[in-house]
Amino acid sequence: MTSPALTGPAAPGGPGAPGDWQSLHVFYAASPRPLLLDCVRPLVDELTRDGLLSGYFFINYWLQGPHVRLRLKPSSAAANGEVRDRALAAVQRFLTTRPALYEVKAGFLADLYNTLFELEYPQEQREKLLGPDGRMLLRDNNSVSLEPYEPEYGKYGGPAGVALAEWHFQRSSDLVVEALRTMNLHVRTVLLGTAAQLMMVMSASFLDDDEELAHFLERYHAFWDGAFSGTDFTARKGYDRAYEDMGAELGRRFTAVRAAIARGAEEELPAFLRGWALHCRELAGRVRRLAADGELVFRRWSGGEEFGIADERHALAMLMSPYMHMTNNRLSVTIRDEAFLAYVLARTLRGDADAAGAAPGGTG
Repeated sequence: MTSPALTGPAAPGGPGAPGDWQSLHVFYAASPRPLLLDCVRPLVDELTRDGLLSGYFFINYWLQGPHVRLRLKPSSAAANGEVRDRALAAVQRFLTTRPALYEVKAGFLADLYNTLFELEYPQEQREKLLGPDGRMLLRDNNSVSLEPYEPEYGKYGGPAGVALAEWHFQRSSDLVVEALRTMNLHVRTVLLGTAAQLMMVMSASFLDDDEELAHFLERYHAFWDGAFSGTDFTARKGYDRAYEDMGAELGRRFTAVRAAIARGAEEELPAFLRGWALHCRELAGRVRRLAADGELVFRRWSGGEEFGIADERHALAMLMSPYMHMTNNRLSVTIRDEAFLAYVLARTLRGDADAAGAAPGGTG
């Protein structure tokens, strides 16, 4: 996919200023792979080729039914209408020729979406989206709607943090679309192996201390596991057995990734990881600069209180969590599997430390 060239944000309304983000919600109750490869990819390439696009990204979401949220940034205000109209036409053509046949009415997915709904939205917001049966309303399958784009300033550190996240999200989106094109991500072992390696690279690029990194991964696992306590969506049954099956190989791979990144030798990594590692290095550097300049302002989940973070390592850990989660989201990794991968990566790090301590000349 041809990526639009991204530079620093232009002054709003000034010469060369991009247009307004166009946000399309495409309700498609099937694997997003054909939508992304046969619709989104050519659409982004065409708009970029015609000089109409300055940025894009996508996420998978579940509110009112499974859908892809496609965000398109026109290259200018004058391009807003054409970008919107061409995007809507392209999506509607795709939905007509390649409709999703599955309907989310009951079963595991319906229960999962309702659990997410209850966890993420306060009661007053949920009431607006509930049906007569007390469950979340579902949009029509194979439909598309234009929706307001609402950046999460509180999560990503204010306007400067959101601009950085949008830049990163495009690279993450490109990475996932290319992986869908070239890899068998529909095979569970391939998907989990890919996600694990991307998590390795980002985590090693952001945190170079093994103890700090292990602690981050443990907290990451605990967050997703704790958020779904009382459900079976992150059940730990089989974690230990799965770790024993894959721990040795995973440990070797994680060690090699951390060593290469620590030396600044990303060229030693496999081609698929090399570009991601270079991007993550640049991303971490940009986070550090924003923190040092006092430009990261977050908002607490409870109470809405704002707070700044100037400590670079704190900012890196704070932002790595949503960055990592959203890449897994684009890969369609389930929350259950994401919690599992964080668990095994943390345990791998702890195992490496134990082995080092027990080795001749170690501290144990």
